[in-house]
Amino acid sequence: MLHIALHFLVPALIVALFFRKRWWQSYLWLLAGLAIDIDHLLASPVYDPLRCSIGFHPLHTWPAVLVYLAFLLHPRTRLLGIGLFVHLLLDAGDCLQMPDGADKLRAFLPW
Repeated sequence: MLHIALHFLVPALIVALFFRKRWWQSYLWLLAGLAIDIDHLLASPVYDPLRCSIGFHPLHTWPAVLVYLAFLLHPRTRLLGIGLFVHLLLDAGDCLQMPDGADKLRAFLPW
């Protein structure tokens, strides 16, 4: 439950610190990063509390991460890119709390 709350609280903190001028629009763009969880619908079961999303779901893999990096480069897509990266970082933090989660994350990293 904390994990889900963080997906809403961390973007709010980022907006409060860096994007106050257009905070509501910025917050919605950061929350759009939650859309990558649509790929959970491809898994069976859809939700498994012991499954690390990073490296498992298609929108949580390296090809997708490279697209998210490209989003960071353009001003019009930057907020979405930040939202996607925040989402992945929170998911990685969730993985670290799972049995063998650190090993799964290490296997995902290219170095």
